[in-house]
Amino acid sequence: MSEATDMASPWYRPMRARRADESHRASTPLELLFDLCFVVAVAQAAAELHHAVAEGHLGAGLLGYVTVFFAIWWAWMNFSWFATAYDTDDVPYRLTTLVQIAGGLVLAAGVTPAFEAEHFAIITYGYVIMRLAMVAQWLRAARGDAAHRPIALAYAVGITVVQIGWLLRLLLPDSLFLPSWVVLVLAELAVPALAERRGEPVWHAEHIAERYGLFTLIVLGESVLSATVALEAAFTRTDHPAGLITLGIAGLVILFAMWWIYFEQPAHERLTSLKMSMRWGYGHILVFASAAAVGAGLAVAVDHDLHVAHVGALPAALATTVPVAVFVLVVWLLHLDHERMRRASAAFPVAAVLILATSFTPVPVHLTAVLMAVLTGLLVASRQPAPASVRS
Repeated sequence: MSEATDMASPWYRPMRARRADESHRASTPLELLFDLCFVVAVAQAAAELHHAVAEGHLGAGLLGYVTVFFAIWWAWMNFSWFATAYDTDDVPYRLTTLVQIAGGLVLAAGVTPAFEAEHFAIITYGYVIMRLAMVAQWLRAARGDAAHRPIALAYAVGITVVQIGWLLRLLLPDSLFLPSWVVLVLAELAVPALAERRGEPVWHAEHIAERYGLFTLIVLGESVLSATVALEAAFTRTDHPAGLITLGIAGLVILFAMWWIYFEQPAHERLTSLKMSMRWGYGHILVFASAAAVGAGLAVAVDHDLHVAHVGALPAALATTVPVAVFVLVVWLLHLDHERMRRASAAFPVAAVLILATSFTPVPVHLTAVLMAVLTGLLVASRQPAPASVRS
């Protein structure tokens, strides 16, 4: 069978790197299905954070959220960067990706035990399933793409070693939980940094920017849910709905402003080098985690207004204002082109500080919504035309 016939076959295609300048590159239906399974995992993590904060277990809730969200983000990110280079869309690729999706659902099923009983076996098994499926993808890339074989083999070996570490970690005593987690996280982060040095990596800037944008929409969905819950409670569970109605509206304003700020400028223009791309890609864990945490914070605010939360006004306020402030700062530092928003750039850190200050007021969520709306207005008013090279 000729190579041309191989390439045309839907059953099997040699896995070779796709062109970085490929036109009209967009997310595939399989990538969208992959994202869908992570909607469940993100929703589970945000819901458990909400319950932990509302019950006054802030420390345990944050620890559980950070550990769980890292597993969600890292598995999603690694698949997305692999797919931007090696999406052959043949039968083996689809089946291997479906195994990864199954692992993601196992991970999602383990979120609640991880939060409530510090039982991390299920979430570890789901994570390892996804990562070992990724090893199979990299081995296939090593076989089909001689030019990038050193990179692919480095990924395969590195990921395998770290997954053995995650499984062995289940045998350790609870006292070593946090130190062992930190060591293995650092090992996971080191694998791409070491592997990419073994050759010239391939990525498609517009495709990656779209993938990250889609995941941002997923995590912002948690705020949509919380605003909806506030409005539902206003109309069905209280004789004084005005406060909850305005809380729901304020939550929507915050959501709309976060969306606007993130998507105001095309992200792919920032991905001009490997160093910048890795900084942008790694830094997005704070974008994603803070955006999902805003939804959890708004849910805590609803519980506080309904007098069912077991925390005071200040912790309930901080549950929303802290993640919003983090989102504003990280998007400003990583995502926005300061040259094209010179008149509004300084407003971002100021807005973050003011948002935190609203925590000490009677209506923190409402004032945060006002500040986010003003910040969005300043960003729009400061728009600068794209450079001629970008427009062309």
